[in-house]
Amino acid sequence: MKRRITYIQRDNAPFEPQQAVLTSKSLSVRDLDAAREDRITVGLNELPQELRAILEQSHELHLRWASEQPYEAVAPFASRVSPGLHVHYTPLNTDTSSEALCSLLRTIVGPAEGAQYKDCSKPEDSFITPPLLSTRFASSASLQYHTRLELLQPLNKWIRDSVCAQGKDASECHARADSLLSADSVDIDYDSISHALTVSSLWTSPPSGGWTEQLDKPVSSANQLEIGILGAEPGLEPEEIKMGGLLAVVGEDKKLKPTMFSFPSRHQPLLEPATYTVSFASPTGLHPTMSISMPRSSLRRPPAPSDSTCALHTYLTLPSTIFGDQYQLGTTDILFLESHNLVALRALSGEMDLEAPDWVVDRWGSTWLLELATPLEDPSDSSNWTVTVPLHLRYLPPSETGYRTAHVPWPVVFWACTSEEGTKMGVNPFDRTNLGWDGLFGPRTMFYQLQPNSEHLLEDIEVPVLRLEDGGLFRSKNIELGTCLVITLGFFWVLWRLARVAWSSGTASKPSKPSKPVHDKKE
Repeated sequence: MKRRITYIQRDNAPFEPQQAVLTSKSLSVRDLDAAREDRITVGLNELPQELRAILEQSHELHLRWASEQPYEAVAPFASRVSPGLHVHYTPLNTDTSSEALCSLLRTIVGPAEGAQYKDCSKPEDSFITPPLLSTRFASSASLQYHTRLELLQPLNKWIRDSVCAQGKDASECHARADSLLSADSVDIDYDSISHALTVSSLWTSPPSGGWTEQLDKPVSSANQLEIGILGAEPGLEPEEIKMGGLLAVVGEDKKLKPTMFSFPSRHQPLLEPATYTVSFASPTGLHPTMSISMPRSSLRRPPAPSDSTCALHTYLTLPSTIFGDQYQLGTTDILFLESHNLVALRALSGEMDLEAPDWVVDRWGSTWLLELATPLEDPSDSSNWTVTVPLHLRYLPPSETGYRTAHVPWPVVFWACTSEEGTKMGVNPFDRTNLGWDGLFGPRTMFYQLQPNSEHLLEDIEVPVLRLEDGGLFRSKNIELGTCLVITLGFFWVLWRLARVAWSSGTASKPSKPSKPVHDKKE
């Protein structure tokens, strides 16, 4: 097992040498004001049999979880996904599916009673197929899944009960599993080439008072613990990030080693704060409109090369309860697009049936990539720039209150800019791929993320549904009987009408008796 802990200090964060003390057996940090990433890489033989069997049937498997609480993404961890659990999966054999993966997901998600959750039965039935920009340069898995996961308690319990039981030091494993409960994002990655599972946890801000902890040398000589205390800043080239600070391998190095390096990065920070908010106009009804509002100061061109082409995008991850109309959003009608400050619908996948109620939809939902219009620069205009996306709610099952809640995660908003021909993006030690939206662009595209500005990155929409009252007329049994009665009456009415038409046609076709000729009387 290999473990890498990286502290990323902000530019204005103070640091004194005595805040990091390295000995032959441990490294201690004190009051460290920094973001923190903890990355653990383990081999298949170190995993429980249940998980190993799933991975052995996978070509690649990537899990991305992001908190519903806001956090500030810092370089080099500037990428974002919508809150919830995202699963990107490519089976090793496309002719067979792994029901075990869905079984594991049900365990990890552990939905609360009444939560909006599409059960996962088989990947080919419950997952959606994302569009691929190029089969040759595709950086996306072939199947995609998303569900709401507010907290990581079910995952924590599964790790404690299954994974920690495999190791010798259960107490340390429990402590690592418990630390996930406070993380802002968690990534789990596996591919059949490396045959290794990597778990990455990110905390973008320190606990109160800063990071104070002692990191001990691994007990086994086969394990390794590498620690970096670094700072990040823009590199010499627009696509580069430069990092410098101190590195050490605990138990091997006698002192912290100074280092400085740079690398091209697809995910870049914006030099000035750029935020956005999401809301739904009230009352929402069955045709809600999502509004994405941004200060005009947040829409300045990102610091990409001057010859780059940049465009603002949003990527929506919509559960099955709410969807867009692909014909409406995919229109080329200039008046419609300008009225919503949209440029075009660039990609979509998932459930697109406009008439299906939610209870007949098998797959979890849909994804939408939209290019957004940007305003002309006007220093005197201080108003917000608002993009609106018309959406539609599916019919939901009846409830006793007459309402159900649809949970809609906030979309991500980002700039996508082309980079110079020949720029290589594969040497970034902190790179993050398989986000859902990154694979819809070329391999050398640079992304600049806007930061969501809210206390909660999930919108709750009250959806009117049929109200079921136990003692009233609209009980479920009465509705069933009434539906059968209406269908029966309608059937007999149709038969009666057909019989009348047939009888009328038969009567009209009968030949009439010829009348006797009338002769004029001659005088």
